Amino acid sequence: MQQAATPAPTRRRVVLNTDAKNEADDQFAIVHALLSPTLDVRGLVAAHFGIRRSDRSMLDSRDEIDHLLRLTGLEGTVPVANGAAEPIPDEATPQDSPGARLILEESMRASWDDPLYVAFLGPLTDMASAILLDPAVVEREVVVIWIGGDAHDGRDAVSKTEFNLSNDIAAANVVFDSGMQIWQVPRSVYRMVSVSYAELDEEIGDAGPLGAYLIRQLHEWNARWHGAPIESRSLGDSPAVALMLYPGSGSFRTVPAPRFGAEGHYVPGSGHPIRVCEAVDVRFLMADMFAKIRRYAATTREGAS
Repeated sequence: MQQAATPAPTRRRVVLNTDAKNEADDQFAIVHALLSPTLDVRGLVAAHFGIRRSDRSMLDSRDEIDHLLRLTGLEGTVPVANGAAEPIPDEATPQDSPGARLILEESMRASWDDPLYVAFLGPLTDMASAILLDPAVVEREVVVIWIGGDAHDGRDAVSKTEFNLSNDIAAANVVFDSGMQIWQVPRSVYRMVSVSYAELDEEIGDAGPLGAYLIRQLHEWNARWHGAPIESRSLGDSPAVALMLYPGSGSFRTVPAPRFGAEGHYVPGSGHPIRVCEAVDVRFLMADMFAKIRRYAATTREGAS
């Protein structure tokens, strides 16, 4: 008797690795993922973001993750783990952490019809550490989505090394050399995902404590760190969530995996194929995120009445 085919999973298993208190955009991406019914968030990993803005950056990220879980009513229901507190010291030495171990544990459950998506909204420290701790992870069905690095065609002709890359260049080299499935969202793409103060007020200004916090913390970050007059912010981490929700929302091309020089520039690497996102459907991304935040606020109000 022929056995019935196993039904395909109805939810996509994901882990978010986030430097959540680095700027004001991780918060939107985290909330979007948590409120998306087709994403099974298997863990949130707190990432460091160097020492330029804080001497306890990973713990700042952890505090922010915990706060967002309280605001979404999900505290205690989603696993949270601390990642590395600092970059790997070299390309052969991992920074062991509960976050790297969480990624490895979830990777062991992955299969061809149920892969694990691990989105990195900051440095690649914890993925590199997972590879160095257990090299077999590169053979598992894991997709690494990274918000970081520059365009591969020179469109990011700026003097400063891209921020997420700059916080652990060695880790980026470990991951890009590994042969893992990588979807890279470079600066040329993620900086185009901008939102204005007026749009935020219109879309989620009445979305309860969650909407109020997301708007307030964005204003506060701009006031503290941005010197020029401004009424907008890039939600540059959000493409990672859009691509996990609907991979077709991104336009990709395949390139040989490079390495990164000491200043963050591309140099010849392993040549393994990686996918580079060259555009993302910003309308889909923003509309879906705002609708879910409003829906959560409405549901919360109904439950309280």
